[in-house]
Amino acid sequence: MKIVLATSNKGKVREIIELLHDREVFPYTDLIEGFEIVEDGDTFKANALIKARAVYAALGDDNAIVVADDSGISVDALNGAPGIYSARYAGEGANDRDNLLKLVNALKEKGLNVSPAHYTAAIAIVSREGESCVHGWMYGDVITELRGENGFGYDPSFIPSGFEHTLGELDNDVKKGLSHRSKALELAKILIDQIKFLRSHAGSDATK
Repeated sequence: MKIVLATSNKGKVREIIELLHDREVFPYTDLIEGFEIVEDGDTFKANALIKARAVYAALGDDNAIVVADDSGISVDALNGAPGIYSARYAGEGANDRDNLLKLVNALKEKGLNVSPAHYTAAIAIVSREGESCVHGWMYGDVITELRGENGFGYDPSFIPSGFEHTLGELDNDVKKGLSHRSKALELAKILIDQIKFLRSHAGSDATK
């Protein structure tokens, strides 16, 4: 039973593989050539499902379980931006640093150094058994001072609720317990295990 990640983002791949460490996990680009997926949904859930469906269809493997993540940060002072556009906030082809600096500058233009914000992660699962999607959230504040080299994306500017350090400063073990993605993946693990259970029992029933 292959678990295939519908992403080529190295940061996401590393984080998801760490969180699913007890399962066999592959980035889809280890199995087939990478291709562009148009993420034109209007929610995190819609975009996660678009990615999972596209990779599942491209693999052509009924045994595959495809896991796709769509995630981002929503900043209160920016009316929820960048939201679903977090990965391309500074435009198509922008990198993590470009997006981060645009967020910081948008706050500064409003005369702010801090704003409440939250991360959302939607994890979609597509397999021959069907489709599902789960969510996780992490709340805190974004600041305009960039701190720390850990993590990726907006991590150097985000301070989780109850902490004084940014995600860029916190140890990975601490982040795992807080992460929106880890919360969503804990729920996704339950669904993956249900699929595994169904398949194992379908196999045993077939031999009776």
